[in-house]
Amino acid sequence: MKKSDPGDSQPASELISKRITELGDWRGETLARIRELIRQADPDVVEEWKWMGTPVWSHDGIICTGESYKDKVKLTFIKGASLEDPASLFNASLDGNARRAVDIHEGDTIDESAFMTLIRQAVALNRSGKSKATKKTKS
Repeated sequence: MKKSDPGDSQPASELISKRITELGDWRGETLARIRELIRQADPDVVEEWKWMGTPVWSHDGIICTGESYKDKVKLTFIKGASLEDPASLFNASLDGNARRAVDIHEGDTIDESAFMTLIRQAVALNRSGKSKATKKTKS
């Protein structure tokens, strides 16, 4: 199921695809690859379009958002502080009590396996209804 803001006439998945195309550079390519990894990690993910144009991926709650800026693509995990991150993917928003983010700049590579593990952990955390880290989910 794909959701979008009530004011949007297009499904969220189409709006996200349109954003990727509109970016037309490394940011669009990065967002497209991240989207693919999220879908691989959680085939039941729900794509949403919130906050006047932010791609959001959810499963029993928000997993992460995917914002594009001039110099980066920012993936903010709403409950990132409760996730184990042995690969140290989180490199932004490290001071908060809940959120953590992965900032990807032009030319950066991301450990795809570790990223998909974070997605699976976030889904497991959402499904558990808890906000504290539990045993790491296996990939």
